[in-house]
Amino acid sequence: MSDPVLRLDRFSYRYPTEGGPAGGLKNVSLAIEPGEFVLVCGASGSGKSTLLRAAGGLVPHHFGGTAAGEATVCGRDLRTHGPAELAAYCGTVLQDPETQIVMGEVRYEIAFPLENLGWAPSDVDRAVDRTADALGIRHLLRRRTAELSGGELQRVVLAAAIAAGPALLALDEPTSQLDPVAAGDLLAAAITQNRDHDTAVLIAEHRIERVLPAADRVLVFERGELVCDAPPREFLGWAAATESRAWLLTPSARLCSLANITPLPVDHAEAANSLSLISEGSPLSVTASSGIGEATGANAVELEFRDTAYSFPGCDGSALTGIDLSLRAGERLALMGANGSGKSTLLRLARGLIKPSDGTVEASGSVGLLLQNPNDYLIHERVADEAPVGALTRYGLESYADRDPRDLSGGERQRLALAIVTQENPSVLLLDEPTRGMDRRRKSELLELLRAPSLNDCAVVLATHDVEFAAEFARRVVVLEDGRVAADGPAVEVLATGPLATETARLMPGIGVLTPAHGAAALADAAASAQATARRMRRPVALSGIST
Repeated sequence: MSDPVLRLDRFSYRYPTEGGPAGGLKNVSLAIEPGEFVLVCGASGSGKSTLLRAAGGLVPHHFGGTAAGEATVCGRDLRTHGPAELAAYCGTVLQDPETQIVMGEVRYEIAFPLENLGWAPSDVDRAVDRTADALGIRHLLRRRTAELSGGELQRVVLAAAIAAGPALLALDEPTSQLDPVAAGDLLAAAITQNRDHDTAVLIAEHRIERVLPAADRVLVFERGELVCDAPPREFLGWAAATESRAWLLTPSARLCSLANITPLPVDHAEAANSLSLISEGSPLSVTASSGIGEATGANAVELEFRDTAYSFPGCDGSALTGIDLSLRAGERLALMGANGSGKSTLLRLARGLIKPSDGTVEASGSVGLLLQNPNDYLIHERVADEAPVGALTRYGLESYADRDPRDLSGGERQRLALAIVTQENPSVLLLDEPTRGMDRRRKSELLELLRAPSLNDCAVVLATHDVEFAAEFARRVVVLEDGRVAADGPAVEVLATGPLATETARLMPGIGVLTPAHGAAALADAAASAQATARRMRRPVALSGIST
């Protein structure tokens, strides 16, 4: 048997200061074998990123801090080999591709790590061309990196990571900024690298359903400790056994768990098969109250775009063209679309940060904008100085008044940023990718904040790639495509088909359910209806897996 590509033996790591990154490691022992595909799960700050940083030598060499125990990458001791030496053995892709880009042109970006390893120019050229072909980005080789979309940039970073043919590929939330299509393309490239080149893949991902079907095993971390190391099916059973860990389940597994269907499915095909057996002979339907409700048209218009267009200075073409949209008080709208479709530009127009090149944008009241990083809003040394007492109390932060905002947890900082943005009770609240990098527990906390009574009369617009969160949040969905409105309708229609369909909608098509909870309710209704019909006909009926 080959030596592990990554081995940790009672390895512990602590970041250098309390103000540094969360999520060290505590006494972790594991081994990743050549060719394994390993999914890493856990809450934000649980230690996932630290594990991936260790695989690339960033921990402890870049971050400092203290380490104990043993750790090797392809037999190289982590204590004596740093990132430059380990780059030949472990390719790393982080959440933010822009932080990894060092060259101005794509070809040179992919070539850069190979040149650092001392490769001959002819070998570098062949490797760049071969890798670009494998990832379908040969057409980008002469493009400026500053001109690339998020999805293009992430694929370029992946190309640079795999060009040298490393034995291990460490991916830290690589799809967090990508739309569903771009995310699927990137993960398909990683899976191909794993299967065709026997590259071990270690990937941290909050949207577990994207990765679980390809995984050989799943690692779960809690507060720096490895609490589960199991094949996918065993992992699902482990997560479902404890309610506090049920948030780790994929949407299809959560649906089946709520409907008492076992074993829990690892992939879409298994889930579809289980549901087809359950519902056979009992047509599924939903009542009007079981889906996401429609927005009322009676409320006042708070924000309106009329034939609005915007072009970035010095750039050819328009970022937005012919936008006609109105937003009413109390509406919950998800703004979706591929990377570069114009979502962030539309939010900045709404907030007044930029002015339209043509047409108009009118708001009847104040507009608040919450950007992706809550730290951008923290400018004082005391929480009490960031927002008035009433706003802090509204979000449960009054007891933190004397704390430094930077000492708060990620979820607490986001609540504080929301308190800052909403302190003057805006009539419109805009959020730009607020769930980026969030685990499902933190997403649930954000959802509760957005459902707070204090926001009942506020129109809320959320720009997101997260279709599952959009289904929980929105009543209306607007989809942008190349700067134009491609779709505008009820969430139960827009999120029911196509690339934006939720996992539940794809499993239970045509009945208007988007979330696991609504899907389980539809199954329970079907079971009750079947039982009632059987009683009327005086004959028994069984729907396996459904509790009635």
